[in-house]
Amino acid sequence: MRRAEVDALDPVRTWWVPAVRAPRRDWSGMPGCRRGARFVIDEATCRPARDNFPLFDSRGACLEWIMAHRADLARTAPGASVGPVSLAHWLLGLA
Repeated sequence: MRRAEVDALDPVRTWWVPAVRAPRRDWSGMPGCRRGARFVIDEATCRPARDNFPLFDSRGACLEWIMAHRADLARTAPGASVGPVSLAHWLLGLA
């Protein structure tokens, strides 16, 4: 899902995305970022990003995707914990 497409989602439902926070400044997962910077995970590359994220209609489905891609996530987001986050909370900066 692209961020530009978010407006087309049903606002009544809770949507879930895999998200991560940079554990340190200039983190190898996203060089040049600040500590605590928030990112979603790119669906194609499993790298921290701000666009092209997988979207799930349940927290459980998001967790399943994270577990299925845990080896890639460990490589592309080293030292950080990837977890399911409500898309609304992520967009508002609450998660």
